[in-house]
This record gives sequence, structure tokens and C-alpha cells, in this order.
Amino acid sequence: MARVTLYGRPGCHLCDDARTVIQRVCADLGEQYEEFSIEGDADLMHTYGELIPVTLVDGKQHDYWRVSESRLRTALTA
Repeated sequence: MARVTLYGRPGCHLCDDARTVIQRVCADLGEQYEEFSIEGDADLMHTYGELIPVTLVDGKQHDYWRVSESRLRTALTA
């Protein structure tokens, strides 16, 4: 089961940056992540539209706009 969730949309450069950090941290720690596009989902657009990329750890919002590698590592190892 993935502990990290990334919400974003295609063509979002901040989402690309967030994905890179998430991939690196998850690979280093042996964790999985999942990614969902908010595009085409009215509820997700309403919830996250102005905040993407949004990162959740264990189902709780962790970061938005930018992903802090150190904060993500700490959250996954705490």
C-alpha cells in the first residue's frame, strides 16, 4: 500500500518537480507512492485546484506547491 499520494495535473512543472523528489525519497526508503490527476474530477479540482501539487502522507495532507525532501523523509521515518 502506498504511503505517499501525489495529486497534480499533466503539464504542471511543479508537479514534475514534486514527482522527482517523491520518487527519490520513496526509492531510498523502500516506500511506494501513487499519483492522481485532478483533471476531470470536479471534487478534486475543488479541493486541490489552486494548491497542486499536493502531497499526502498516510492519507493526510503533507505539502502543497513544493515538496520538501527533508520533511518528507522525516514523515516517512517517524
